[in-house]
Amino acid sequence: MVNLDTEKCTGCGVCERVCPLEAIKVIEKKTFVEEHCAQCGACVRECKFDALSLPIENEEISVKCTSCPIQCQIKPGFTGACRRYVNIAGALIRNRTLITEPIAEKEINAERIKRPLITGVGAGSTYPCCRPAPHIVQDTVDGVEVVTVVTEAPLSYSGVKVKIDTNFYIGEQGAKVRRDGRVVGMVETEEYGSKMISIGGVNILTGKSGIIAAKTVVEVCNGQRVKLKVEKGAELEIQVGKRPVINGQEDFKMRVGCGSATIGMFAQQLAEVVDEAIILDSHVVGLLSEHLAGEQVGLHWSGVIPNARKSTRGRYFGEHGDGWGGTNIINPRDAILDIDMKVAKPGIKILVTETTAQKAALFTLKENGAVKEIPLTSKVKQVVKLISSNCEEARVSAIYCAGTGGSARAGVTKSPVELTRAVHRGEANLTIGGASAYVLPGGGINFMVDVEKIVPKAFTWVPTPATVAPVEYTVTKEKYREIGGHMEYIKDVSEIKGD
Repeated sequence: MVNLDTEKCTGCGVCERVCPLEAIKVIEKKTFVEEHCAQCGACVRECKFDALSLPIENEEISVKCTSCPIQCQIKPGFTGACRRYVNIAGALIRNRTLITEPIAEKEINAERIKRPLITGVGAGSTYPCCRPAPHIVQDTVDGVEVVTVVTEAPLSYSGVKVKIDTNFYIGEQGAKVRRDGRVVGMVETEEYGSKMISIGGVNILTGKSGIIAAKTVVEVCNGQRVKLKVEKGAELEIQVGKRPVINGQEDFKMRVGCGSATIGMFAQQLAEVVDEAIILDSHVVGLLSEHLAGEQVGLHWSGVIPNARKSTRGRYFGEHGDGWGGTNIINPRDAILDIDMKVAKPGIKILVTETTAQKAALFTLKENGAVKEIPLTSKVKQVVKLISSNCEEARVSAIYCAGTGGSARAGVTKSPVELTRAVHRGEANLTIGGASAYVLPGGGINFMVDVEKIVPKAFTWVPTPATVAPVEYTVTKEKYREIGGHMEYIKDVSEIKGD
């Protein structure tokens, strides 16, 4: 179990709150560590008073778990921090049997209603919404009569999520995104190898910047180039399907993985050409020799200490910035914080690169402990190229997000809630400009759709402000009658297509 320094401990209770195993109790300002502590280190990292520490030696009765970098020390009858493995007679056993059958899903969007008979692009709108939709058409598909209802719906509850594949720093999560000085969105949580920004949404569309926001959403969805500025962050030029331009610099590569993942994938090849590698990344910096993957290929810690905050073995937290790998490291030499000369051997080669391998530098350790940069060897260049070749091309993509659960349903049916229910049951299929949409669970008809799969230039906007999207509902004629559809307005699709 973890060591407790009672003189330093204040009984603040932080350790109790963060312990995943509830193995720490604070009673009347006194801290107690219980026997099932697995030495995961969560309490050690969170303690502000350095009152907790991990033991140097582990108890013989414990078994080290190697299922993740934490490497819990699990005692007989207990689990590690993730609660997945139990120490049973010295063996770690998964405490849940393998589930071979997933939950059976309802058949949704049957083949005959997957594709709309016509799209809503160019359909126009009827207003007010109590009037039937502009086009309600029928045809026979696989021997079944099918109906598609289309409209171009003004949607105030709408926006676009833009995915920018880049390691470049664009700004802090939650930072405002402006266009021509007006707030049109915000920076969202980052995804694996991508930055995410949200533009629009009802609160912005109905606010002071609504018109410029609606215009921006539509231009992004229609594939136009847009310039944005992140508050206290980068200037962006984005265009769906194209490479992002950040602070005037076009990016070419999306990272192959975080720094730790890069080492996990290429440890063998790296170990064959260098003694140590630091993979810079704004989230997780990897250190080859200390990493479990490095150990797997026969390496021992080199004595090199990277310039980042330690997380677990061979994994360090980087700092955001405009340097290598999206970190604050501008000069690759600064990636090496220190070297333990009691461990390090003069002459070792240290590679510093980033998760896209677009930049790389090689160093060697001299007898006096100095670090000297040397030219990349041909073999090192080959490994750097290998990492780079496994990176995807950087590009911009976008997901249009909106809600059609409001008044526009009245143009489809006299019973709006029945349309909503039919969509969620898979009895009516929602498409946007001919593209399949993902309908979010729960109430209403809230959806997301890939703008690159929609008929080109399908969006427009109105200064209410709102974006105007082509919406299609496809349903069997029998079901359309059941949900109160406007049966008297149905036309044969041939009248529209001119067949």
